[in-house]
Amino acid sequence: MLVAERYLTLYDRFGGENSNGEPVVATLEELANALFCTPRNAKLVLKKLEEDCLVNWLPGRGRGNRSHIIFKVHKENFLLNLATSKADVGDYRTSFEVLSNYGEGTEAKIKFLEWLKGRFGYQKETVRGLTECDTLRFPVYRSVQTLDPAKVNYAFDSHIIRQIFDRLVTYDETVDRIVPGIAHAWNADSQAMEWTFYLRKGVLFHSGRELNSQDVVYTFERLRSQNMPNRWMMRSLSVVEALGPRTVRFVLSQPNRIFDRFLCSAASSILPLDLDEQSEEDYWRLPTGTGPFHLVSFSPHRIELAANTSYYAGRPYLDGVDIIIMPEDCQQMSTIGLPSVMQTQDGDKSEQEENPEEKWQALARLCNGCTMMTWNGNKQGWTQNETFRKAVRLLLDPVAMQAELGGERVLPAYSLRPEDSMQYERQTATVPEIYHALSQSGYDGTKLRLVVHEKYERDGRWVATRMNSFGIAVDLFLADWSQVLDPEIISSADFTISGIILAEEDVCEIDMYEHEECISSTYLAPSLKSWILAQIDLALGSDSAQARRSHLRDIETRLREECHIIFLHHRQLNTYMHPSVRGASFNSNGWIDFKQIWLEK
Repeated sequence: MLVAERYLTLYDRFGGENSNGEPVVATLEELANALFCTPRNAKLVLKKLEEDCLVNWLPGRGRGNRSHIIFKVHKENFLLNLATSKADVGDYRTSFEVLSNYGEGTEAKIKFLEWLKGRFGYQKETVRGLTECDTLRFPVYRSVQTLDPAKVNYAFDSHIIRQIFDRLVTYDETVDRIVPGIAHAWNADSQAMEWTFYLRKGVLFHSGRELNSQDVVYTFERLRSQNMPNRWMMRSLSVVEALGPRTVRFVLSQPNRIFDRFLCSAASSILPLDLDEQSEEDYWRLPTGTGPFHLVSFSPHRIELAANTSYYAGRPYLDGVDIIIMPEDCQQMSTIGLPSVMQTQDGDKSEQEENPEEKWQALARLCNGCTMMTWNGNKQGWTQNETFRKAVRLLLDPVAMQAELGGERVLPAYSLRPEDSMQYERQTATVPEIYHALSQSGYDGTKLRLVVHEKYERDGRWVATRMNSFGIAVDLFLADWSQVLDPEIISSADFTISGIILAEEDVCEIDMYEHEECISSTYLAPSLKSWILAQIDLALGSDSAQARRSHLRDIETRLREECHIIFLHHRQLNTYMHPSVRGASFNSNGWIDFKQIWLEK
């Protein structure tokens, strides 16, 4: 790789692009300066480049005879061959770095991405010496923020965690009930304050050690510790104890009728007690669980999973999953999890591109959740003015937004859930009514700061443009993944746009109010948050699902009516699958379950 970088450096420095294979004047001292080395080392570099048939070095002999260098390989071809060769061995990081550093002025990056498309989808290939391995490879446009269940906050992270780790119980949405996981049975007392779980025999961590009750106790003691963002899930936990090698009891300080549903969450994934015997940093480089896949490699540029052949619930059909994390400047204008790149190696790509709906399987799911605008209730200024917030709601018409932006935005939102939005009666305001409401609020032209992640750029620009058209000054700040996790940047905003997926229904709804790193929770004023927590406790203690939903709906109603939140739209998840790919469907996180996929011969 060092030789390649030196060739590209010299090519750029001495005008190789315009030389057309002709000699270019260059002294040894100039070459050494370009390579930041001594003339002696520059000679060694030139010798190596000549051995690799990349250059010819023609040293000047005698007075007045100048030295020349001939570049023998065109830069664009060289870059493309280098990038593809690195990708072939899984080194996507180097591929993208070299294209980013040296690709300006060429079409190498465009051609590489086109080549890369053929690598995505369902492949049969040799992996680590094993032939005919069924591998699913696809790109994503963001890196994993954490694989620690106690810290997870994003749907993509949650999905990967579910592949590596397992939980005591699982919610099966196909039958609408909680089913056994690591625990084969469980029960609760009449007050829902004492829960006992009975563990399966023979559940193995990827290391080969059998899981036992001490692993479960350790997991939940760790989850409720002071520095864990998901500790809210265990805030009513008084005691978790092992009653034997395969029996665990949870004792709560107050009733929680859906405590078993809490344990279906990715945050409740079971960790090995061994984690306590090594440094956290070492463990999270390549964490091990009991899930259907084990982690082979994990970096900011690639996640490689391999099937857990000893999985207690049945070996996955796939042998491996290869997730390529693309640079953000390659990002598609999409906020869904899985792009439409699911194709087999011998698939007819022309059919997919020209008219995919005719032969390819169309997968679609209305996302259970919404995109919404949230005011920062902890920042002084116009965010505290309820009359102003209500005036802004009047001018942000979800129907107009959905109609103008289209795409995956298939339903105007007036609630967290699509089914509730469908029942909501649309309220529209005339232009004079909007100006009157703004006048009543006393708004004085102060500029407001809107911080949105880049994937919500179109939504953010639509909102900013709409507000500007009514005289509200908005400074739009587009944040990348590192910035959107920066507390200073988030707290500096007057409002933001974000999305929520209710993968675990009531649990995820509660999470948006209690998770310490969730924006909707961070922006809640202390008095409002205290009221919400009291409503949540009433909901958890309710005997019926109807009563529980009523308490949670009261929270949503207050947030909507006081305009702490302005709902914008619901999204539809879409992708196409090759006809030979079976078992694929969107799960509640908006992703396709890897374990269920198989290839029809």
